Amino acid sequence: MVALRRPSPLIFIFLTVFIDLMGGSLLIPVLPFLVERFRSDALTIGWLTASFSIAQFLAAPVLGSLSDRYGRRPVLLICVLGTALGYFVFGWAKSLWVLFLARIIDGITGGVISTAQAYIADISTPEERTKNFGLIGAAFGLGFILGPTIGGVLARIDLNLPVFFAGGISLVNLVLGYFTLNESLPPERRRPISAVDFNPLRSLANLLDQKSLQGILIGFFLYNFAFAGFTGIFTLAIRDRFGWGPDLAAWLFAFIGIISTIVQGGLIRKLVPAFGETRLAISGLALIALAYGLVCVIPSGPWLYLTQGILAVGIGLTAPSLRGVLSNRTSPENQGRVLGGAQALASLGQVVGPLWAGWSYDYLGRLVPFWVGAIWQLAAIALVVIGLRVKPETIGENKSRF
Repeated sequence: MVALRRPSPLIFIFLTVFIDLMGGSLLIPVLPFLVERFRSDALTIGWLTASFSIAQFLAAPVLGSLSDRYGRRPVLLICVLGTALGYFVFGWAKSLWVLFLARIIDGITGGVISTAQAYIADISTPEERTKNFGLIGAAFGLGFILGPTIGGVLARIDLNLPVFFAGGISLVNLVLGYFTLNESLPPERRRPISAVDFNPLRSLANLLDQKSLQGILIGFFLYNFAFAGFTGIFTLAIRDRFGWGPDLAAWLFAFIGIISTIVQGGLIRKLVPAFGETRLAISGLALIALAYGLVCVIPSGPWLYLTQGILAVGIGLTAPSLRGVLSNRTSPENQGRVLGGAQALASLGQVVGPLWAGWSYDYLGRLVPFWVGAIWQLAAIALVVIGLRVKPETIGENKSRF
């Protein structure tokens, strides 16, 4: 009898992140209409969106530490289960507070991405990590492209159908992972956890105190802060400047997703051996800064495809490369902690970035968020360069704090 080979764990990791991102983006076309049943103001929608990121910011470092202690597999499966539960609660909600509860449940168990990154770090050599992290970026792009499209089609049948569909595919993913996914972190590489690990703010502060990671982590935050602000106001900005409606904006975002997916899913695997993740991260940040600046000076709407093409390439280079740099400067037993902390900083950027961009757009000028976004990317380059001058061995100075 021929034994069946288990599929590569990278396939499950790719599907997990893809389904996680697609499930979230399925809500984009229907969220305002679902909330409208209870409250119709934009502020409520904004807080509902922010509630997920706030919960994820608080939970991600804790989940990362738990995965360092108990392994990636159980944490990853619990996160997938929590995601499914959050969607079903959202779909069955009969009041506004239940909608918030559902998004908070999803946020608390929103460690899919950081745990998936730690899993990839476990099974990859340092030379392979950035290339394999690119698969996560490709899953991001595909989920962002397909999610709103599928959500819009399903919403024509019933507004709740996209939500239940997202919950259903999460359950399928859970079953698939339960039967096919092996543990990646052997017992000898696990570490004990302390009370500090359950205090996300203290845990994150300790992480930022690591000199060899400090500049890279802050640079990662600035990258996410600026990009979250950009996506939050970009549709409004191109409507005000060029008269573009949501249909044209949707095509532009799809274009960004396609280019970014191509770069992270395929091109990055060729570029890392040739240039290294450090050069690619710095080049990506520089391209993003250029794209933000060009948005401020282009004369007409069609030029947006040039600026956003540059932006998409920059994102495709930056995201996996920065994760690769962080992972390669981290000991095996701390991968979950560090990558979970990075995801927490990304979530924090997704909370405060849109708030800053919206306020500055209204009160300081319509181009201010883009110019400042460009400056943040240049600052991120400086921080990454400075951080890389600190030897990774300095992690050991405060190893007890992990």
